[in-house]
Amino acid sequence: MSLKDCCFDGSRTLKIKDLSTDVGSEKSKKQELVAQTAENITRAAILQEKLYAEHKEGLVIALQARDAAGKDSLIKKVFSGLNPAALEVHSFKSPNATELSHDYLWRLHAALPARGKIGLFNRSQYEDVLVVKVHHMEKDYAMPARCISEDFYEKRYRQLRNWEEYLYENGYRMVKVFLNVSKETQRKRFLERIERDEKHWKLSTADMKERAEWDAYDRAYEDCINATATEHSPWYVLPADTKWYTRYLMSQILVDTLTEMDPQFPPIDPQEAAKIPQVMEQLEAD
Repeated sequence: MSLKDCCFDGSRTLKIKDLSTDVGSEKSKKQELVAQTAENITRAAILQEKLYAEHKEGLVIALQARDAAGKDSLIKKVFSGLNPAALEVHSFKSPNATELSHDYLWRLHAALPARGKIGLFNRSQYEDVLVVKVHHMEKDYAMPARCISEDFYEKRYRQLRNWEEYLYENGYRMVKVFLNVSKETQRKRFLERIERDEKHWKLSTADMKERAEWDAYDRAYEDCINATATEHSPWYVLPADTKWYTRYLMSQILVDTLTEMDPQFPPIDPQEAAKIPQVMEQLEAD
């Protein structure tokens, strides 16, 4: 599977069951791809430094996944090699009372990084068309009746597309990533959380109950990805059963996106450049 096979930019339709969740034939290339992952992280760090110095464009990566798909370990293994001064990570849980009293994009917009930085959303604006849709939570929203219409989610898809295009037109790239884990792999990882003491903190019976809604989540992911995948804000659906392979693909997305953004170190200010001979003379004299 190539990265192109994982990319959805609105030019084709996603059917989750048609995609593999595992490494497939790439398994034989593990050593090579693990080494490539390390190289990609080094390249990404160099590009990030240029992005930070140039301070013209920001990058937002939105991570979505079922529970136990490996979001936290992916963040740790791929993004820990970047400069933390120019990286902002936000984890979005269920909205609190204050957040619910605002529009659903309010907390997301407030979390956007300054241009020149990379923002990483651990869960994102898409929770509002995924878990909300699966459990029909919109019915309990304190909103005017006109807002809770039959086309509620179609309107939200349109709003998300428009918001992401708005960001693009104001100096931001938005890349959305869905970690596609299989039901069997999720089962094994849940069992591991039960059996290993150091993973007990991740245990949640509520997460495990969501397995009963597996097919509903498949439909919700397909609907939102097909409705919001665009050229400027694409989705990547990554196989998530084999973590080292997922990390390789994520590192490649990061490098490819930053390379396309093409950040450059800004030239020295002419007035500062004119002072350099005098400064050098003073330094040499010291």
